[in-house]
Amino acid sequence: MQDAQPKTIYLKDYQVPDYLVDSTDLHFELEPKATLVKSQLKIRRNPKAGQGLPPLLLDGIDLELLSIAIDGSILPEVSYQETLQGLSILVDKPEFILEIHNRINPEDNTSLEGLYLSNGMYCTQCEAEGFRKITFYPDRPDVMSKFTTTIVAPKDHPVLLSNGNQIDFGDCEDGRHFATWEDPFAKPSYLFALVAGDLENVEDTFTTSSGREVKLQIFTEAKNIGKCEHAMRSLKKAMSWDEEVYGREYDLDIFMIVAVDHFNMGAMENKGLNIFNSACVLASPETATDSAFQRIESIVGHEYFHNWSGNRVTCRDWFQLSLKEGFTVFRDAEFSADMNSRAVKRIEDVSLLRTNQFAEDAGPMSHPIRPDSYIEISNFYTLTVYEKGAEVVRMLHTLLGKEKFRKGSDLYFERHDGSAATCEDFILSMEDANQVNLTQFRHWYSQAGTPILEVTDSFDQATGRYSLKVSQSCPTRANQDKSLPLHIPIKIGLLDVDGNNSILNNEGDIEEVLEVTQPEQLFEFSGFREKPLPSLLRDFSAPVKVRYPYTGKQLIFLMRNDSDTFNRWDASQRLAFMALTQLQQDYRSGEALQLQPELIEAYRDVLKDSTLDPALVAEILRLPSEQSVAEMNDLIDAEAIVVARDFALKTLATALAPELLQRYTALDHQKPYSPNAKDIAERSLKNTCLSYLAATEKDDALNIVQKQFETAGNMTDSAAALSALINYGSAPKVDSAIQEFYQRWKDDTQVVELWLGLQSSSARNGTLANIKNLIKHPSFEIKNPNKVRAVLGGFANRNFKQFHKEDGSGFFFIAEQVVMLDKINPQIAARLVVPITRWQKYSDDLSGKMREALQGILDSGGLSKDVFEVVSKSIN
Repeated sequence: MQDAQPKTIYLKDYQVPDYLVDSTDLHFELEPKATLVKSQLKIRRNPKAGQGLPPLLLDGIDLELLSIAIDGSILPEVSYQETLQGLSILVDKPEFILEIHNRINPEDNTSLEGLYLSNGMYCTQCEAEGFRKITFYPDRPDVMSKFTTTIVAPKDHPVLLSNGNQIDFGDCEDGRHFATWEDPFAKPSYLFALVAGDLENVEDTFTTSSGREVKLQIFTEAKNIGKCEHAMRSLKKAMSWDEEVYGREYDLDIFMIVAVDHFNMGAMENKGLNIFNSACVLASPETATDSAFQRIESIVGHEYFHNWSGNRVTCRDWFQLSLKEGFTVFRDAEFSADMNSRAVKRIEDVSLLRTNQFAEDAGPMSHPIRPDSYIEISNFYTLTVYEKGAEVVRMLHTLLGKEKFRKGSDLYFERHDGSAATCEDFILSMEDANQVNLTQFRHWYSQAGTPILEVTDSFDQATGRYSLKVSQSCPTRANQDKSLPLHIPIKIGLLDVDGNNSILNNEGDIEEVLEVTQPEQLFEFSGFREKPLPSLLRDFSAPVKVRYPYTGKQLIFLMRNDSDTFNRWDASQRLAFMALTQLQQDYRSGEALQLQPELIEAYRDVLKDSTLDPALVAEILRLPSEQSVAEMNDLIDAEAIVVARDFALKTLATALAPELLQRYTALDHQKPYSPNAKDIAERSLKNTCLSYLAATEKDDALNIVQKQFETAGNMTDSAAALSALINYGSAPKVDSAIQEFYQRWKDDTQVVELWLGLQSSSARNGTLANIKNLIKHPSFEIKNPNKVRAVLGGFANRNFKQFHKEDGSGFFFIAEQVVMLDKINPQIAARLVVPITRWQKYSDDLSGKMREALQGILDSGGLSKDVFEVVSKSIN
């Protein structure tokens, strides 16, 4: 903690490390409050860093230094200086062995960075800068070393794990035991991992394309050992997919996953030893929803794919974070699309991007996917770096095509295997492999904000020529330079009056990728008898906002006819946004609210269309969330948004009740649960219909909901019914269902987190008074990030109505929690404050209160770098 303003770190100031570490030998003697760490580092002067022997600077935080020795000789105190941030050691030779002994306190490490205890299990999290909480070290990603790790612990911790392959184990003379692990691949310190505890494991094998057999193990507590099967299947699918699609074969003899209850992130790709948040690896039909099954498959794939895009090739510095994360998110998205519904996966990803990343682009923490500066790097594990970064990689894939993109990725891995690379290295590999010029495309890495494309069209009946004029712009913040034109791929189709795709060129293509590179460009097509209707930005081919003056009639036409499934959904969203915008205007002006009959009929047609993928039908039927509507508004009137969406939802539910019931009944089956794409699609549509029926608040509909709650054979249907009851049921039935669900599942951590989240995010049940009761509930634990995300995050991020109460009580409550949580876990505190930081987009009655809440956090003093950076940037 600190009172002084933290230092800003700039990309332009990057310098190569003065010293390199060729090998790192670590020895841990584990004790809850006094773990002894002995490090032996083989260090040499970096030949790229210049002449002379500057002091050796090592990072270190919250460490008790015991001794320092060089080449076996203990250093006198005059030869080094210890600071709050680490050590400065005087050096008189270019190569030497440095030995350091220090102590740490894992039990009191609530930040969950470095080495800490989780339910009696020792665990590490070193990305981004957690290794400096373990021992003194040049804790930066461009210092890569070969690690050997010995772990000594009491025998009540029978499992001792670290990176690489186990090379020794045995008993110690004092009754303890040890294990030694060797990682043959050089890695930065952020990829180090250690786990020690009383764990059980499931085991399998995978045979690589070259015929090597790899042992696969998933470790967890004994009570959860039956929930690992899905994660193991997902791992084997990911290994096979990466070989087939990218030619990447696994390189160690063993691959291990460990499930941990206390974890700040979803998972971590440490070499050969992936550490996972339990919620992202454990699943069974009785305890996990369909979305949890899909999330686990995606995250297991993501962390495995990092073995190459992150581990074998890592990032030179933390400004290059999107190099590994954006690329790997793209890879895991394609993996998930291949394993499930490609259309629905794309819709889900774009929904997240538009609702949250676009808001980030427009907010006070706006930054390029390769930031120029930061105070605390943990604040830049953002949707911009990850999701927008993935969209930038996807644009390269679109521009180059599948085969050329693969050539570029092959060259990238070949050139930079075993080294720390930059975003520029990635682009250069794509250029050199395919002899293309991507100079302008590079602007995506350095320019913040969401580009806006203004599209107009014209048609010359006499010549049959159709023209599209595209103008690009990108809003800039006050502290940013004027934006430059970007290289933007726009995939389009042109529909004739019958809804068929028109031929666009001499090759007979019905789709074409337009490459927008100028502030304004004209694209022309010929051979038309009548003016076509453009289907723009198919498959969401670029992370931009497209403005084209579609009429409601045209959007309904696209909903019914577009061959691009993403654009069919997008047309439904645009149509819904138009309706919700009108309802907001009518509410503010005191007009009677009315939903256009055309919208109702369009939804009815989709609901009755049995030829469509049920998952796509479910996505089209879902109204945009309040958060999505807010992002579309230049000025957010929270009350009007809530009223408009609630009116539209209930009007649709009432008007479509017969069709909803018919579709629900046809899908209401009790066949054995399977997380395959077809069954997930059917459950998705079934439970979307159930939610709409519940919104009518009629007894017959609520009886159906109650019956599903009582008879559900899987957690997907059970949770959907509980959610519907919480939002629309009578108070006695809601209380009864909540208590019944808890009593049944109170011993299952992941289900309890789901239970907490359903209540806190409920517009009806998740009032501030109920939130305060939840944080007093025995199941809530302030030191557990998952519980904090479920209750406090659920309230602030997903309970738009209750969080945005006019009196500002929701903002002030979250601000109080941020100040308290900052003393325990700064990373989680910094993420919790984000919903308040967008105060400038809200109407006067709320913006002043949001800013006041932020000022209260800033005035509390002693803030961590994490929270200070977010709050100070938001107010200034």
